[in-house]
Amino acid sequence: MRVKGAIDSLNISSSNIEDYFKLNENYSIEIVKGMGVFEPQIWRETFKRSLTKSITQAKILHTAKGLTVPIKRFNRSPQRETLEFAGLHGYNEKSMFLSELLSEIWEQIQEALITRLDVAIDFNGNVPTKAIKLICKDRTPTKRWNTTYYKSESEAKSNSYVNIKTYCKSKTNNNTVNIYRLEFSFMSSYIGKIQVQDIEKLYAKIEKSIKRFSGLNVDISIL
Repeated sequence: MRVKGAIDSLNISSSNIEDYFKLNENYSIEIVKGMGVFEPQIWRETFKRSLTKSITQAKILHTAKGLTVPIKRFNRSPQRETLEFAGLHGYNEKSMFLSELLSEIWEQIQEALITRLDVAIDFNGNVPTKAIKLICKDRTPTKRWNTTYYKSESEAKSNSYVNIKTYCKSKTNNNTVNIYRLEFSFMSSYIGKIQVQDIEKLYAKIEKSIKRFSGLNVDISIL
């Protein structure tokens, strides 16, 4: 079965993330965790999640269009910051603005490392049973709220290779339509040292992996 895949999340890492936004009045950066600053409630209110101990520095990028985008520095890579684009493939205004922001800085981030890439495959009906059965050969489904996670026996709570999940997503376009999403999150250990300028090489690798995991032939839409 041949299906379309879209990039829903993209994390990039660089030593000079903030340089992309300096001297531009459309952007401002708020420090939430850093030298002499610790405002975890702001982070929780903005992103609906807590700051973890692994995050040694946390900032929020604010844009003129009302976007709030996380910038993190982790204890495992203190010389680099990670900028997270989450929700690129949604059906709302936020996704459109995120895509525009990514396009605006695209030429500047070519040498940044990709640390996470999520591929979303949406179906108007349920995710094909054949694909789920193949995924479940090596993984066990666990449902939490609206989401079913598929974990292998060797996976810990946090997996730095590949995560797989399914969930129902509402698409509002005059009428509300429920779509069903199969999502693959490819993490740092899977990606390796691949820069944004080589992202299409990563697409080819990911398409082969999704075929192996689920039997689906995926064509990933180019960013």
